[in-house]
Amino acid sequence: MAGQMLLGLSLLVGLHEFGHFATAKYFKIRVDKFYIFFDFLFPLPGVMNFALFKKKIGETEYGLGWFPLGGYVAIHGMIDETQDAESLAAEPQPNEFRAKPAWQRLIVMLGGIIMNVITGIVIFTFLTYTQGESYLPASEVRYGIAPNKLGKEIGFQPGDRIVKINGRPFEEFNDVYSPDVILGNNAYYTVDRNGQLVDVPVPNNFMDRLTDQGEEAFVLARSPFVVESVEAGTPASKGGLKAEDKILQVGSQKVGFFHELQQTLRTYAGKKTTVLVERAGQTVPLPMTVTPEGTLGFHPRLLLHESVRHYSLASSVPVGAKNAFAVITGQIKGFAKIFRGEASFSKSVGGPVEIAKQYGGKWNWIRFWTLTGMLSMVLAFMNLLPIPALDGGHVLFLLYEMVAGRKPSDRFLENAQKVGMFLILSLMAYVLIIKQIINFFQ
Repeated sequence: MAGQMLLGLSLLVGLHEFGHFATAKYFKIRVDKFYIFFDFLFPLPGVMNFALFKKKIGETEYGLGWFPLGGYVAIHGMIDETQDAESLAAEPQPNEFRAKPAWQRLIVMLGGIIMNVITGIVIFTFLTYTQGESYLPASEVRYGIAPNKLGKEIGFQPGDRIVKINGRPFEEFNDVYSPDVILGNNAYYTVDRNGQLVDVPVPNNFMDRLTDQGEEAFVLARSPFVVESVEAGTPASKGGLKAEDKILQVGSQKVGFFHELQQTLRTYAGKKTTVLVERAGQTVPLPMTVTPEGTLGFHPRLLLHESVRHYSLASSVPVGAKNAFAVITGQIKGFAKIFRGEASFSKSVGGPVEIAKQYGGKWNWIRFWTLTGMLSMVLAFMNLLPIPALDGGHVLFLLYEMVAGRKPSDRFLENAQKVGMFLILSLMAYVLIIKQIINFFQ
């Protein structure tokens, strides 16, 4: 988990900083350093200064820092975490950031954000081109849905068939989890329940409740299944389960759909039981001990037919861009929910621990690139927030300068930088320390 997270974030931070680096070089601004990770105890540039690797090429020192949190470019003549107003007391030189026109400085500050957006679009385009888009047609969900506890709380019942979302028919079952519904206002589903059409409204605090339950799938498509493969050394393998077996019963509980098997296994967690399977037309009882986690150790093949849309490279670009910007749209809607008091800030923010869990403990390149593409767009969005010390804060002051015709003083910018750093460090302390302690004792 940690390795994948560090690889993904290092790639994104490096590309982000390269955006600043490349635009600064283009406008002939001197760049003193280009570092992946910090070569000091962030945010104290004078403390514990050393690098794991560094090499000076021309006027720029390239290096790998020891403090594995982000990275930076030291652009000469710019007030940031590496330089303050006092260090820039002398008259600006032609190759300094502060000596350049405001529009050039604006492009330099947007360079990292633009690079992350481009990266996100490229990743999602590549995934679309190589994998296509797999989806479960709504028409395939002929056995109805299986709501979990939250799904039942908001009004779904087992066997409901969702036929409309916000009053309109839909083609893909995945639309059920769309941010337009989860984060929308006055959203609702229409279900066919024993021949009757019933509306199921989505509550305003639904995102918070989803966060509490720890999963997005408040409803699942009920799907019959067979065993696709069995993992070696697991209860399934030791008990004699084979590929293409159809599980009919666990203990005294009959199962017809995969979600029913999952629920039943949880009730038998850590216990010995008999699993009844159908094999080549014969009914075969298999003795097994369910794991404490409520699993047997096999991979299912769901028998609902998925469809795949394939795209040419050219047509993958707009689809990839749409998927990339959908991440930002979701971020905006999430922030709106927080500001309206419909979602908890503490439950909505996450840090390295949560990111690492998303990557998972096993390498899966599709999941890796999907998460990395999403993080690239999130990084772009978060950096654009108008908070001093973030790129968005610098952009805000530059826009003020361009409109007002005068720039804020270096002393003001330095103090704003300190305020911004305090806000960011406070958030980091909460996410990295306080939240983890709270979660540990809950």
